[in-house]
Amino acid sequence: MVRRSRITLLAAGVALASLLTACGVNGTPVAGEPDVRTLEVGPYPVDRHRYDQDSHGKGALLEGIRMADAVAPAVSVDPSLTAGVHADVVSDSDSAVYGFLADVAKPVLERHQMVVAYRTIGADRPFQPFAEQQTGPTPDTIVLQMLMRFRSTGVAQQAARDLEETDFQVAPDQDRRVRHPDYPDALIHWRPGVPNMGTFVAVGEYVLFVFVQRQNADEKDLLNWTGATLRAEIPAVKAFSPTPIDKLDTLRVDPDDLLARVVVQDRDRQLDPDTFSVHPPTAIVHTASNQAAAKRMLETDGIEALAGIDNSVVYRVRDAAKAPALISDLSAGAGDAFDPVDAPHDVPGSTCQHLNHRGDSETFYRYLCYVSYKRYVAVVAGDSEPDVRQRVAAQYALLANSL
Repeated sequence: MVRRSRITLLAAGVALASLLTACGVNGTPVAGEPDVRTLEVGPYPVDRHRYDQDSHGKGALLEGIRMADAVAPAVSVDPSLTAGVHADVVSDSDSAVYGFLADVAKPVLERHQMVVAYRTIGADRPFQPFAEQQTGPTPDTIVLQMLMRFRSTGVAQQAARDLEETDFQVAPDQDRRVRHPDYPDALIHWRPGVPNMGTFVAVGEYVLFVFVQRQNADEKDLLNWTGATLRAEIPAVKAFSPTPIDKLDTLRVDPDDLLARVVVQDRDRQLDPDTFSVHPPTAIVHTASNQAAAKRMLETDGIEALAGIDNSVVYRVRDAAKAPALISDLSAGAGDAFDPVDAPHDVPGSTCQHLNHRGDSETFYRYLCYVSYKRYVAVVAGDSEPDVRQRVAAQYALLANSL
């Protein structure tokens, strides 16, 4: 699902007429395929393209995006935690403390030079994170995870101890240290009478922070949920292959030219986790409203990676035969807030949906369209039907021209 809250609208910087003469449609048709030179692509360039691969010093940010695979989705902690509420890359200490850690953690992160982090929130029902007031029922269970990368195992171990100690000293007369029998290295404390529990544990070069919130302040219950989270997450961290610190800036922005297959009007782009980046498949699960369904989709449809630019996404699947199934799953995932609507007839296999009266136009775009070409599936979103139709045609042409 393409949501306004995660992807910004594409803003056209120049008039349509001035672009029509500058974006010729290349390519030679393959038997059984339309001649893409005849498609109405509007102002969108569809020639084969390649973005600058250099991280320009933002290798840590690219590593943070990769770290989505190092965090276990909430549904892996417990099947009841199906709602992916939030996930993002944390690039600095200011962002790290916002909504997750106490302010006293900031000097610790700065002193130990946190490299980057990835954090998620999962729950048994959706809610609005960081909001002062909730509009719906609150979840029974919320699990926050933040995985922080440091420069060495020794630094991570010391950072975990310092983070725990500074957090504990916020209220040392009220907080109480706790130990989990299966995870003696996990530094855990809670405040009796308060229905949450926090944990710091060093895992290699990482420090994992886990925060569990429940409806009741039951120490045993909170400790059980903490243990379940560590049981799911620690193996995920150990299975992840970190990029060596001195190699971070060798990471490439678009190594498989997946971003280059996303149709856009303006190709002058810079790395941004929300609006211009390539993500591993697990990132889909972290933010899915139904994590169990998203996890099944990854497995059955064989999604290898996805790239997002503004309000468009391109997925790559292992087998071209899986592309129609992915489109079916993605369109079904839109739910009953969308109704089918005619897609451009000259774009093979394209499918479109329109937001109906049950949908919230402040949250979702009015139109969602899906188009595939061989191993690639694109999702195009927008509020203008003429523009979306042009972008669907341009997306197909770009995918064809990119192979």
